Amino acid sequence: MSIHIDRHAVILFDGVCLLCSSAVQFILRNDPKGVFHFASLQSETGQRLLAEHKLPLDQLSTIVLIENGRTYTRSSAALRIARRLRGAWPLAYAAIVIPAPIRNLGYSFVARNRYRWFGKTDHCMLPKPEHKGRFLD
Repeated sequence: MSIHIDRHAVILFDGVCLLCSSAVQFILRNDPKGVFHFASLQSETGQRLLAEHKLPLDQLSTIVLIENGRTYTRSSAALRIARRLRGAWPLAYAAIVIPAPIRNLGYSFVARNRYRWFGKTDHCMLPKPEHKGRFLD
């Protein structure tokens, strides 16, 4: 079964990564319009969405944004997310003019070290009751 969300974008994140879970909490706080919905990469929904968009099922070192039927990963996903948050965060989208291979050097460095620097948990985060409807799992 395919998931279609017209007005919303879906963010797939590493559900056992504490940095990633913190990023999801940050997005929830700064997305009062509820543009973004979430699923962990490890979940059945996340795996199904990866397969539908022909992305590797074992690629857990990147954030994935599915927006208007297109997928974005790494720094492209992060910048596209930032542009839809409140506050000054949309200004970060200006970095999109930097070629992706250069932008992704920093992203990949953090992704490789995220468990060592920020930690890892044995289970995916549980959303607060007020955010439960934003999670697709």
